[in-house]
Amino acid sequence: MAGQKHDLDEKDMDTSEVSPFMPMFQGFRDELDEHQERRERIIKASRDITALSKKIVRHLQQPIPPPIAKEINTRYKSIQELFTTIAPDLQGINAWRYQKQISGGCQEFVEAVSFQHYLETQRLLTHAEAQALIPGGVELTTDDYVLGLFDLTGELMRFGITNIATNGTLPRGTPAGDGSEGRDILMDLRAIRTHFESLDTSSGPNDFSYLKKDIQKKTEVMRESVGKVEYAAYGMIIRGRERPKGWVPDLNEGQDRGREPVESY
Repeated sequence: MAGQKHDLDEKDMDTSEVSPFMPMFQGFRDELDEHQERRERIIKASRDITALSKKIVRHLQQPIPPPIAKEINTRYKSIQELFTTIAPDLQGINAWRYQKQISGGCQEFVEAVSFQHYLETQRLLTHAEAQALIPGGVELTTDDYVLGLFDLTGELMRFGITNIATNGTLPRGTPAGDGSEGRDILMDLRAIRTHFESLDTSSGPNDFSYLKKDIQKKTEVMRESVGKVEYAAYGMIIRGRERPKGWVPDLNEGQDRGREPVESY
């Protein structure tokens, strides 16, 4: 005989007996809600930091005019306020739990501040100097710092090629105290390339590393950026007098003809 289905009404249930597991699951629910809210706050802040950092990079030039410097400082203050806002969400174990969500913003910030630092001093911003610019105790991991410097090479490439097109020369630092000429941007890019290519991320203790995950792609892009400046510099030196002022090199020229890349070091 088939069983007869009975619909239970709430009135038929004994509400005096509450499951001992209910408080536990309510705690899980509250913890998950808090996790999602915290995660969304960090993602939004990271996107805002990324957008502001990109705007800073687009306005940087050498020398930096006072109006542009004022605008850049305003954006830096906005970025610091964003870091301060999410700092409580990135303390203790949460610094690693939400590292993926804040990583993009940190890398873009490193790219922006290191580019400005290079234009002003012709040297790279150290990890300690970059960390000091991030308030609230938000940790700048070495992975995000190095990946931000990888992205810096793209900005240095654009800066160098623009200078070649407008002034006919490579950007160069001030002469050294011994009377020798200062380093030009191509020398610095080659030095950066040499150090980056010597990085060994295969034997690190951390199996899950953003640097280990992204270094191959970042290295390829970095090599292309340095190669573009080399190609533009060769064209300027060899055929510079034949070209009008303001000429911009075709950076893809020679790459579609199956030529071997020019050995530079």
